[in-house]
Amino acid sequence: MITPEKLLESAKELEAQLRTWRRTLHRHPEVGFDLPETKALVKKALTEMGYTPQDCGKCGVLALAGGKKPGKVILLRGDMDALPLQEESGEEFASELPGKMHGCGHDMHTAMMLGAAKLLKEHEDEIEGTIKLEFQPAEEIFQGSLDMLKNGLLENPKVDAAVMFHVLAGMPLPVGTVLVPGGGITMASCEQYHIIVHGKGGHGSMPEKCIDPITAAAHIHIALQEINSRELDAHSFGVFTTGRFQAGAASNVIPDSAEMWGTIRTTDPEGAVTELLHKRMTEIVQGVAKETKPDCIFVIDALAARSVKRLNRTIQITDAGINPGSGVCNHRCGLNEESLGIPVIGIGVPTVVDGATIVHDAIAHLLENLEESEMEEFLQELITPRLHSMFVTPKDVDETVKRLSYTISEGINIAMEA
Repeated sequence: MITPEKLLESAKELEAQLRTWRRTLHRHPEVGFDLPETKALVKKALTEMGYTPQDCGKCGVLALAGGKKPGKVILLRGDMDALPLQEESGEEFASELPGKMHGCGHDMHTAMMLGAAKLLKEHEDEIEGTIKLEFQPAEEIFQGSLDMLKNGLLENPKVDAAVMFHVLAGMPLPVGTVLVPGGGITMASCEQYHIIVHGKGGHGSMPEKCIDPITAAAHIHIALQEINSRELDAHSFGVFTTGRFQAGAASNVIPDSAEMWGTIRTTDPEGAVTELLHKRMTEIVQGVAKETKPDCIFVIDALAARSVKRLNRTIQITDAGINPGSGVCNHRCGLNEESLGIPVIGIGVPTVVDGATIVHDAIAHLLENLEESEMEEFLQELITPRLHSMFVTPKDVDETVKRLSYTISEGINIAMEA
């Protein structure tokens, strides 16, 4: 049986290889689910160690160590994706890809996971139980974990417990210090928000004839920051962070709209703080809308098409706004006249389609000779239960969104002038 001291010695012998892995990853950062080089490096290294790496979901990688002796299954997790940032560190191993950077330490996480994998493989005969190694994509966009969970992360073999880790900068601790929590919550949950403020644009010389969305959005931002400092008690934790603000394209023009993107973080397992933050966010947006006195609000939503023929080809308009829970995995508050106090026009465009609909439409075409009831029974029993959780966007969706944005904005302008 290897001792902790000998294991540490073995780990120190990997220093040069760990540095090479980490710096290679740092030079070639990739974001979201688009990690071809990162994934290839991980799978190549694991294969050379003697593993048989398996794909999981869109871009995840799994590998198993141990399993030769009875025991529990422990999941060891590390993330691989970078951030959409421009690196200006000047390091010799700085990012070679403009606009992408490993600024959260996931290059180190991946290298550490590979180092752990090598040590575990070398002492595989001594492991009581199984170690499942998880290399996760898309952590920064809050989608990678869910994608892997939906694709069997915790099964085959079934996981008994999980261990995650994260490097920590800015702490007054010596390099190499390892912090282990004593129990309870270690890291905050995180949700994203996207607020669009619609005003009335015009020339900067005549602000009195405009409704300035930048001013309104700025008020919303300041008010959100005051929630955690003035409305939460000392024992509660809730943080709003607006990380992106976008409006206008010229210095002398008041734009028609302003947008802000951010995150909400809480450590409340019961959900009371999260519920309060959602409620107050809606009330703040409602209050600002009231003060800026718009005649109505336009809200635009991406919908899931129920037919391939309708994908990116129709625009739905309603005076009911957007109701709570509409959309895929959506738990937002309603945007309607009841919640905002002014008329809300909802514009929906079907930009995604679920896998079941794609297969349903294709097979329906092949089975046209069957009785309608027989065809419907076949499609519902065989396809629907398996594919409704998978949603697909066309490969040209970005260009399509640009065209649809232009079409909708021109339509609104024409309607307002009528």
